[in-house]
Amino acid sequence: MFECFFPDEIMPSAYDIDYEKLYREGIRGILFDIDNTLVEHGKEATPRAVELFARLKGLGFACCLISNNDRERVDLFNREIGVHAVVRANKPSVKGYLRAMELMGTERGSTVFIGDQIFTDIWGAKRAGLRNILVRPIDKREEIQIVLKRKLEWFVLRAYRRRDKERSRNNF
Repeated sequence: MFECFFPDEIMPSAYDIDYEKLYREGIRGILFDIDNTLVEHGKEATPRAVELFARLKGLGFACCLISNNDRERVDLFNREIGVHAVVRANKPSVKGYLRAMELMGTERGSTVFIGDQIFTDIWGAKRAGLRNILVRPIDKREEIQIVLKRKLEWFVLRAYRRRDKERSRNNF
């Protein structure tokens, strides 16, 4: 029932992902949500974020920020990062994901999306045919509409974990 919302993978943070492994697997483009994925909502790039993107560029990745926010918000974060960006992407609409891949010169099979929300980030990536990684939100204090979505996400994640538990039980 909820499988269209299930992430391909769940990680504690965008900073905990094994990017070298992704590169070995043929991934060449990484799409990132910004708020609560890389930094707290509305914040500039932190030294940790700047370091991450320098590392990713050094590994040979093309990167693109994909955000439902406006240009001013995205530019505030991207000022020190300096990667491609798609603003007002209207996630979960597929159009922003496709535009991001066009900017990076990558295809579905060589691109991964990383974000913190199931009903916008992950569902949009899945609709676009992209591998995706759900990360825990950085800041637990969120606007009321996000809090309500998080409550619904809990049901999806519970079903996701139940499915994985049954799969592992059937493999033994």
